[in-house]
Amino acid sequence: MRHGFTNAGWTLAAVLGASLAAAAAPVQTAAPSPLKALLPPATEWKAVEAARSYDPASLFEYIDGAAEAYIGYDFKELLVADYQHASSKATLTAELYDMGTALNAFGIYGAERYPQSQFLPIGVQGYLEEGALNFLAGRYYIKLMCYEAGDKAGALLMSYAGALASRIKDPGAFPGILRVFSGEGLVANSEKYVARNFMGFKFLSRGFTAAFKRDGQEFEAFVVDSRTTDEAGATLKLLADHFAAAGRVETSGPGFKTKDAYLKNVFVAVSGRRLCGVTKIKDGGEATGWKALESLIKALAGI
Repeated sequence: MRHGFTNAGWTLAAVLGASLAAAAAPVQTAAPSPLKALLPPATEWKAVEAARSYDPASLFEYIDGAAEAYIGYDFKELLVADYQHASSKATLTAELYDMGTALNAFGIYGAERYPQSQFLPIGVQGYLEEGALNFLAGRYYIKLMCYEAGDKAGALLMSYAGALASRIKDPGAFPGILRVFSGEGLVANSEKYVARNFMGFKFLSRGFTAAFKRDGQEFEAFVVDSRTTDEAGATLKLLADHFAAAGRVETSGPGFKTKDAYLKNVFVAVSGRRLCGVTKIKDGGEATGWKALESLIKALAGI
């Protein structure tokens, strides 16, 4: 009896053959990360292994506890590169965060720096801590960590940071709107940007803030960058309604004054398409609050 395949048998064989061929073929890998082009040539430092890339879905695998903060600023990609120093025991880890826009990069950078940090002229700005150097440049937030280097860590970090920064074509600058935070008592390098849920309010986004010390008061000034004057007015009403439900709101001129258990005395107004205000004014310092609010309104009218 002759054995053979029926038409159905040939079809099954063809499918199985194609599947086996596909399994034997090399797996198609993702395109190389564009962040790799920012890594300096391997001279003083030798790569320990291939650089690793993380996207928003996998960032938790690398920085589990902090991933949400980065994703809140529309994080795009992280590239991690590990190095061994060519002539010592020192090692270095470089983390390159692509935040999508320069504003988002400033947001996460500002959230992690401290006014008392040791700042450096690298990129837009950098700061050096024990065994670490972080800097902002364009849409990128760069974090470098050096180990087993002793008192040479700072010099090694600055050398690598300089080489990497030189490969970023447009380092950019701080957001222009930060110019409204100026004058007496401004705490240098306290400016921050919050993309969403500004001051804990779901209806407030794109908020900028800075700390001040003036007239015996420690307070914060803020600006919410609305898209239109109508949006700014609607946001002012939402904020006034919120505070009115919890206590008294005193209207005055273009805005209002209220009091909050955490924010203390609060002064809020609209200037063009932007909401602005002052928070954390202690009782007795109301004149300082009104004066700071007037300064903000005037500064915003000029931009």
